[in-house]
Amino acid sequence: MKLNVSLLILAFLAIPLWPQIKIFGATPNIVIILTDDQGYADLSDNPNHPKEVATPNIDQLAAEGIFFTQAYTSGAVCSPTRAGLMLGQYQQRVGIYTAGDGGRGFNPKTPIFPSFLPPAYRSSAIGKWHLGLDNDYPALKWHAVNRGFTECYKFMGRGGHDYFELKGVKDDTYAPIYRNLTRLQSGDYEGYLTTRLTEEATAFIKRSTATPFFLYLAYNAVHAPAQAPRQDIKTMKERFPHLSEKRATLMAMLKHLDDGVGEVVNTLKEEKLWANTLLFFLTDNGGAKAMEADNGKLRGFKGSLYEGGIRTPWIVSWPNRFHGGRRIETPIISLDILPTVVEATQGKIDPVHSFDGKSILPLIESRGHPHHSHLFWDNGGPKREWAIRHGKWKLHSTRDQLELHNLMLDPSEKTNLAKQEPQIADRLKSHYLDWRKQVEASERIANAMSRERFEKTRRRKNAK
Repeated sequence: MKLNVSLLILAFLAIPLWPQIKIFGATPNIVIILTDDQGYADLSDNPNHPKEVATPNIDQLAAEGIFFTQAYTSGAVCSPTRAGLMLGQYQQRVGIYTAGDGGRGFNPKTPIFPSFLPPAYRSSAIGKWHLGLDNDYPALKWHAVNRGFTECYKFMGRGGHDYFELKGVKDDTYAPIYRNLTRLQSGDYEGYLTTRLTEEATAFIKRSTATPFFLYLAYNAVHAPAQAPRQDIKTMKERFPHLSEKRATLMAMLKHLDDGVGEVVNTLKEEKLWANTLLFFLTDNGGAKAMEADNGKLRGFKGSLYEGGIRTPWIVSWPNRFHGGRRIETPIISLDILPTVVEATQGKIDPVHSFDGKSILPLIESRGHPHHSHLFWDNGGPKREWAIRHGKWKLHSTRDQLELHNLMLDPSEKTNLAKQEPQIADRLKSHYLDWRKQVEASERIANAMSRERFEKTRRRKNAK
């Protein structure tokens, strides 16, 4: 009798845990959809979007998921953001400040995203890589498959790629797309690149239903060159005669991008994977002025550390874990993706590799954990453009000219309050300088480790 009572008590106490067992029991699939140079207002979910912008599939994703209204990338151009995302750290720690830095690649022994996932995960990198060149072919030390991904369908290069042919964007030089470690030749490729990347992503999902997977889908749309099927450009011009040729092309490119997002989401739903997929959608930096992107009320464009260069549309969804249809105003940054995934998957923690990002799950689930006290940006170079955000305040500097903005009252960064609030400006500058010392120390260690490995390899070759 006593045993039965004890069992009843235990059963009663366990009742509140049943929903948690159902919700947290299965390891989630991970999908990151990263668009390229998409303007902040080139999204029809944005109330300030121009009338020619229509992104119904991305809008639906925002309606079903959680939209972070003050989300940032860690870089103002393509490659730095991608490095930070793969590291969960400020990319300056490995010496990446510019697209050129990231394009050359960083220490290939440094662990990146797949290294932090549990062993059961399959992973695929699809689309734009921009984290190292392939000029060491066939060694390919910076290639995704040699950095931990199970498979890939991607191009390397310096950022851009022709949308119809296997060539670069500035000349007719052959620019391969890789299927795993194999270079595609002209006879192996046809179609429109945005559509091809979508097809590869949906095929990966369909053949990965029996195991947890990580899909990194890095579209190169809507990055230059301005290319889209002629009929789609014509349709845009007919519907919106006021558009320039480039803007009409951009809108046609955006349509294919939005269609691709819809295809990926629909495939996850058709395969009964949607509920247990942790999906992130964001773009890699602000819209590009050269492509006539629209950043709405935000100041600046790609390459700038004003809001128009670093604020991104950010959507996250995981129906099994949290309900959507919400907007969260807390500032977050692209560095937060990897730590979020590590928490969600109970992934690997490397004691040597500490994250600068933080999991956003406590924010979503209202656990009361504080998020970032400060966010930092640094473009390096002769202008030494940098910025720091703390609460409502953002301090921006170019060539030591300070601008202080209250983003709650002035999201367009029109009013410089540095002279009215000198103590705030000085305090934020001091925080930035402390941060810069930290990352420069990390960079020196990373460079020293790279040189040591290089010397060991050289001595080994000479000994042979």
